[in-house]
Amino acid sequence: MKVGILGSPRGWHVQALQRALERRGLEATCLPITRLVARIADRPWLRSREEALDSYDVLFVRAIPGGSLEQIIFRVDALHRLENAGIRVVNPPTTIERTVDKYYTSSLLEDAGLPTPRTVVTERFDEALLAFQELGGDVVVKPLFGSEGRGMVRVSDQDTAYRVFRALELGRYVYYLQEFIPHYNEDIRAFVIGDEVVAAMVRRSDSWKTNVAQGAEAEPLTLSAELEEMSLRAARVLGTVYAGVDILRSEDGDFYVTEVNGIPGWTKLQKVTGVDVADLLVARVVG
Repeated sequence: MKVGILGSPRGWHVQALQRALERRGLEATCLPITRLVARIADRPWLRSREEALDSYDVLFVRAIPGGSLEQIIFRVDALHRLENAGIRVVNPPTTIERTVDKYYTSSLLEDAGLPTPRTVVTERFDEALLAFQELGGDVVVKPLFGSEGRGMVRVSDQDTAYRVFRALELGRYVYYLQEFIPHYNEDIRAFVIGDEVVAAMVRRSDSWKTNVAQGAEAEPLTLSAELEEMSLRAARVLGTVYAGVDILRSEDGDFYVTEVNGIPGWTKLQKVTGVDVADLLVARVVG
C-alpha cells in the first residue's frame, strides 16, 4: 500500500501520522498541496513536485493553506479528481468543502436538527447592521474560511459594529455574524474517528475565545451519552472519517455545536488524554 500525506514535513501531525504508519511497515511521503500540477489529455495527470499522485492508494490531507479563491478551488478540485480515480482521500474532498466553510457547516447542522447558535450571513453592510441588532447587539464576527480562532472578533457596541462592518465591506468580505452566547469562557472538543468518540477535552480560557491556539488550557473529559451522540451526529452530517467537534455549553445549560473541523489538530488533546490519535486514525484507514 502506498500512502502519502498532503502537508508540511515539519508539521507535528504529519510526523505523528508517519510514525503510526511506520509501525505498520508503511512509509508515507509528505507532499505539499501548494505544489500541485494538473494535466488534461496528458500524463501524469496530477503531481506534487515530481511525484505522480495517481500511484497512491491513500492520501491524508493535513493542510489546505490559505490562498485566493481560485487557489482553494483548484486544490479541492484536485482532491475530487484523486477520489474519482479510486484513491482514498482522508478526509474526503466533499467533507473538506463542507467543513472549511462555516456557513455550509452551520446550515447542514441546523438542517439535521442539531442545535447551533443563531447566525446571519450576508454580503450587505446594511443587512449586517440589522443582524447585529437582531442578534441582541452582541455578536461574534467570524471569517467564512478560518480556523484556530484567527480573525474572530466580538462586537457589542453599535459604533464598533459600524466601523468593523465598513472595514469588511472594503475588503468585499461576507459578513458571518453569530450571536454571542455566554459560556463561562470554556467549551468542549470531542474527537471523532469513524463511529466513535475516541477522546474529549474541555478547554478553558481567560477570554471568550477557547481555542488552544489562542492560549486556552485543557483537561480530559468523559462525555455524557447526550454529548457523545451529539458529536457523532455532527460528524455523520458532515461525512467525516475523523473530526474535531466543538460544543459550547451556555450559562443557561444549553448545548450548541459551534464547529466541525475536517482537518482537526490533536496535539493538546493527546497531551491531556494520553490517547494516540494518529495510531487510531491510521488503524481506521489502513488497518
